[in-house]
Amino acid sequence: MKILFLDSPAFAKLDMLEAFLECGVSYSLFFHEAYNERQNSSYDQAFDEAVSKERFDFVFSFNYFPILSNCCKRHNIKYVAYVYDSPLVSLYSCTLINPCNYVFLFDKTTYLFFKNAGIPNVYYLPLAANVKRLRSLTAPLKLTERLCSDVSFVGSLYNEDHNLFERLTNLSDYTKGYLDAIMSAQQKIYGSFFLEELLHPNILNDLQASVPYSPMSDGTESAAYVYANYFLARKITSNERISLLDNISGQFQLKLFSHIPAPQIPNAEFMGTVDYYDVMPLVFKNSKINLNISLKSIYSGIPLRCMDIMGAGGFLLTNYQADFLDCFLPEEDFVFYESEYDCLKKIKYYLSHEDRRIQIIENAAGKMKEAHTFCHRVHAILSMIS
Repeated sequence: MKILFLDSPAFAKLDMLEAFLECGVSYSLFFHEAYNERQNSSYDQAFDEAVSKERFDFVFSFNYFPILSNCCKRHNIKYVAYVYDSPLVSLYSCTLINPCNYVFLFDKTTYLFFKNAGIPNVYYLPLAANVKRLRSLTAPLKLTERLCSDVSFVGSLYNEDHNLFERLTNLSDYTKGYLDAIMSAQQKIYGSFFLEELLHPNILNDLQASVPYSPMSDGTESAAYVYANYFLARKITSNERISLLDNISGQFQLKLFSHIPAPQIPNAEFMGTVDYYDVMPLVFKNSKINLNISLKSIYSGIPLRCMDIMGAGGFLLTNYQADFLDCFLPEEDFVFYESEYDCLKKIKYYLSHEDRRIQIIENAAGKMKEAHTFCHRVHAILSMIS
């Protein structure tokens, strides 16, 4: 079996390529700079040339690309998309119903939305980790000393100056107050995302007047979906992460691995960014507690960060995400927190109960190895498309 693999930027791309090879699937890489466009004749020509040279059983990409789906449709080749981002506006392309598609979604709530809308070629498939690679990584003593911490967080604070929410200027006082209120409520709620349905016409009109949005040329996404998931959810996540990390750093040692410092978290040790493949797993291994604070637009799915933490042999403390319960047991494989207060309480408990913490790490590592590697996901995909 041989596939054409879209060589676009993606976390875990190398891990997925390794998994395909381990499962007896060889590949050729394909890249064209217009992969994010909806229509591009140069892209079409490059794809035509690629598939004319040899036969491929299917085309694969991380995330879903409408232009690639249309190319596969023209050539009657199966297209497998494994989605790890949420939100992903390209899922609202009319091309999603192309008969060549097999779209695997890591977020069950998103999967159910499209499945219940009558889209037959979407499937639920959680993310995974390359456990063998993660567990084999070691570091010299000097690097270990730099990375070790009581509590660590690896990820963006969404505090860059050019973020979308900051572009919403000239809003009415009513709209500003309304948005502040619903965002504050959403920040406190795990397990339910309600922002989109609360953006009623008057609010949307004000948002459109500030930063206009219209669907993509082949898109069915609503303006409410885009404002809720791309503008508001990221801002809420920024507020939540900064607030929680500030409170944690006031009581415990906290190392923050992110690309932009946050003056609102003065007690944290800002460590800058780390390489995804070579260094980030070592952070997870050498931190007593690894935090996951999910992007609010991930409705129920298990973020890739969490799979990497558990796969690397790290202890995971995360906000509530319903999909965890499909694969793991709370307090046995990982730990949920339900509020800032609960998070602080559980950090204190697990820092002082090393035996419990180590047992949870071992449980998670065992389950990851047994059922949640990328090889497991490749087998699931192959069985679904055969």
